[in-house]
Amino acid sequence: MIRKTFFSGTGPNAGADACEGAPDSQGHPDSQGHDERATGAVVMSRRALVAGLALSLAGCASSQRIRQSPPQIGDPRFNAAHDPGYRQMYGAMYDEGFPVPPIDLRVIPSQYLRQFVDYPVAQHAGTIIVDPQARFLYLVYGNGKAMRYGVGVGREGFGWAGTAEIKRKEKWPTWTPPKEMVERDPKVAPYKNGMPGGLGNPLGARALYLFQGNKDTLYRIHGTNEPRSIGKAVSSGCIRLLNQDIIDLYDRVPLGSPVVVLNDANAAIAM
Repeated sequence: MIRKTFFSGTGPNAGADACEGAPDSQGHPDSQGHDERATGAVVMSRRALVAGLALSLAGCASSQRIRQSPPQIGDPRFNAAHDPGYRQMYGAMYDEGFPVPPIDLRVIPSQYLRQFVDYPVAQHAGTIIVDPQARFLYLVYGNGKAMRYGVGVGREGFGWAGTAEIKRKEKWPTWTPPKEMVERDPKVAPYKNGMPGGLGNPLGARALYLFQGNKDTLYRIHGTNEPRSIGKAVSSGCIRLLNQDIIDLYDRVPLGSPVVVLNDANAAIAM
């Protein structure tokens, strides 16, 4: 009988197979009638089988690892801070003479990052739809698709709804505080005639100005230097996007682009 274990010990047979009736030096059957070559063949066959199974299992595991794709946006496991595409999208940039700092993606919930989404609406491609309640801005692409941006919504952003068009676009715009703000906040008094564009300007890197006919609605879609405000209701301003996002949107929409700002009554236009 062949035992399945091996042992180490001392003496003349230390380290030898623990088989009953060890073969002689010529490989002939031992005194028990066992053939060395048959015994060796069985042991080697078992070793080969174990080795083959191990390689097969390793190959299966390797194949499974290769087939696994990283979690995508929308997956609870997704982490934009570890995604090369989003790190590039929201990385540092130099724009019109101003250094735009990178966005700390750890402070922005992933649903508010720029992404293509399903959005079947009646509006034609090129229309901007702002949903202040959901904190999203959509640029309609048609065929049920849209580019979606996360937004922060100021008090003025909730105060107006309707349709308009973009009749003015500015890079690094001047911000002129309302007269009421100048009167109640001495900190903005020095800018009553306008704050030049720059990193400290509350309008950020770009501004889109909405008009109805020739009348300025005073509604703005603009950038922000406060990334943590995206996805939230804030105390002032209209509709704010991350600077990297408003630069992207600015480049995608020409003058004359239609804009629809939703409220609770007409929010059924959105999904």
